Formats: sequence, structure tokens, C-alpha cells
Amino acid sequence: MKESVKGFTSRIIHHDREEGFADGPVHAPIYNSVPYGYATTEALEAVFQGKATGQSYARQSTPTTDSLQSMINQAEDGLGTLVFASGMAALTATFFALLKAGDHVIVSRYLFGNTHSFLASLCEFGVEVSFVDATIADDVQAALQDNTRLVFVETIANPGTQVADLEAIGLWCEKQKLIFFVDNTITSPYMFNPKRVKASLVINSLSKYFSGHGNVLGGSVTDTGMYDWSIFPNIFEAYRKGSADKWALTQIKKKSLRDMGGALSSDSAYQIALGAETMALRMDRACSNARQLAELLEEHSKVERVYYPGLKSHPQHTQASKWFRHFGGILSFDLARGYSCATLLNDIGLVINATHLGDNRTLALPMATTIFFEMGAKNRAALGISDQMIRCSVGIEDPDDLLGAFAGALDRLAAL
Repeated sequence: MKESVKGFTSRIIHHDREEGFADGPVHAPIYNSVPYGYATTEALEAVFQGKATGQSYARQSTPTTDSLQSMINQAEDGLGTLVFASGMAALTATFFALLKAGDHVIVSRYLFGNTHSFLASLCEFGVEVSFVDATIADDVQAALQDNTRLVFVETIANPGTQVADLEAIGLWCEKQKLIFFVDNTITSPYMFNPKRVKASLVINSLSKYFSGHGNVLGGSVTDTGMYDWSIFPNIFEAYRKGSADKWALTQIKKKSLRDMGGALSSDSAYQIALGAETMALRMDRACSNARQLAELLEEHSKVERVYYPGLKSHPQHTQASKWFRHFGGILSFDLARGYSCATLLNDIGLVINATHLGDNRTLALPMATTIFFEMGAKNRAALGISDQMIRCSVGIEDPDDLLGAFAGALDRLAAL
């Protein structure tokens, strides 16, 4: 393109054709080949040794996944990005590639259930994990140890919607020379750029707002260029070559994609890139719907409490207003005691009983009896998850239909 394109959506929808694929396709072609051949052995050797760019094997990358990586990297204003088969694959790959037994990490206690479960498992491999209240920077700082390597937080926690003290934590991590690892899934790069708060690494579950249609799994990790990897002790000697900028991504790619195999297929990469074209449009609508729904729920007598950063009653509303373009498409609420969550959800015909986030359709489910059931009542209480909590991933339905469905079902709901 001749003119400079700066807008978020404009950059995404014109990204593929700027990649330089043969014959000028508007969308990056789907490369389904697993092996890639070279005219000479020397050319193949150069790719394997990192002396030349190119494809070696689809478990590490294909031209299609490379194109998606470039798109995500541009959206996150990163130095480089890697994609994986799912968000959890990206998360576990990054932790396993960069940490070793004897290391310590500081982690927000307000986490996606499966992330919490993984970090508990990580302790079995000799990594010490301290769970803290990341909405309070002092709590994060108090957990510092001599062997601390990184701090990990979500921007907006799922399902309680707690907002981490991102700015203060980022400044402190920079001072302490710690990796600041941020999960941007709930906000997405459209709503928030973690690099602004000095995040070192950014993870996204591409299954959510990037793709948006509930039809494909994927995950990514982006290096923002904010961390000096030359001071990080866990980089293998084999990857300490040339500029330190790409050392971490090289290690994650080699140790995780190559050795552990959580590769994203070219077909999935194509679907994610296609969905990403409408990310901003979908999020504008979903976030608007979520805010209106949160306001409706907060006023209803059968709702005890609503968790949504867009409400002035939310404890981190001021911080969310400062950093986020919108307040998100996720909300939770505690149904008043004496009423059944299942009865309410079964009566809202427009809402789908399903576990997922970022879909075009509104999805809802009770937390205590589904995602956080294995955790037990004591641990749920520590995370602020009540037996009456319902989480909603708000979609892009017509607002009147969505609000009417909730209002009608609540009005009809009878006490047990």
C-alpha cells in the first residue's frame, strides 16, 4: 500500500496483502505442507542453524502461521510473536521454556481456572509460586524473593473482573529487572496495549476476541521488547547468539513448539486471521451490550451484586477507565440468595449455556458448579467466587433483545 495506514482495523484487514505472497492474495494462503524442501542441502542447513529465514517443519511454523504472528505482533506493538494450538498451550509453553526448578514466580490469585490449575501443577516441577492480590501493588512487592523471575497477571480477571494494578506493577518489575507477563485475553489489543505499562511478555487466547466466532482454538505470546534478556539467567547457551532481543522467543520456539509440539495448524491460523478483521467492531458492540446489561442487573432486586469494571461501584473502576478503551464483554453477578442459578439460566432463551468467552453469542454458566467445581468451596471463597455467581460472556445480539431476555427471566424467577 502506498499510503500509511494507522487505524487498528485498517491495519488488520490490509495486513495479509502487504505480506508479499505470490499472485497478490487478499488473504494469506493456507499452507498445509508439513515439510519444506530446499534446492540445496546448504540452504536447508542455513535455515536449521538460524543463518537464513525459511520454513523447516510445520510444528515450528508455516507461511500461514508466520502471517498471523506478524498481524498479532503489529496489534500488540511487539518485537516478535509466536502462535500455539491454544491459549493454554501458549501459557504453559512460555512458563516451561523460561523457568527451571528453584525459580520463584509471583502470580495474581485472581486467575482463569485452568491457569490456576496449571500453576499448581508447575509447583510439582520445582517452581515456587506465590499467589497474591494483584489489585494491590504492595502485595505483589511483598512477595519478592532472591529467586523471583517473573510476575504474571491478567488484565481483567475471569470471572471476578478484578483489575490488576498494572501501571504500578510494571514500574516495579522494571526497577527489579523482573519479567512482567500479562494475559491480555479479556481486554485484547484493541482495548488495551500492555506495552504501555511496561509488560515484557503478552499472552492472548486467540480463541476468544481475536477469532470471535467460537469456531477455532489458538494462542499467542508476544515479546514487547521491554525486557533485557541478556540479564536473564535461564537462556540456554545455544540461543545466546547475536542480539539479545530475540533470545527468549527463540528459546520458547525451540523448547516449546519444536520439543513439546503445541503447534497451531495453518487452517486454524487462517480462521483466526479472518475473524480478527472484525475484532474492533465486535468488541464495540459486545462491550456496549455488557455495560447496559451490568447496569440493568445492578438495579434488579433479585441480583445481590454485579462484577463489571464499567460500573462506578467496581473497586477498580477508576483504573479501568484510565487504561482500557472499553470495560470488556465479560461480567459476573451474584444471584440473590433463595433463587436458583440453573432455573434463571434455563429460562433465558437467548443465552446459551456454555463455557467460552468472546463469542458473538451471549454465553452464561454458574461458576461454583462448573469451571471452579474442582477447586472446592474454601478456595472459591478465597477468590471471591460465591455459590450464586453467574458469569456472562456478552455477545453482539441486538441490545433490546438481550436486555429484554434477562429482565423477563429475572422478573419471572420465583424463590425456592
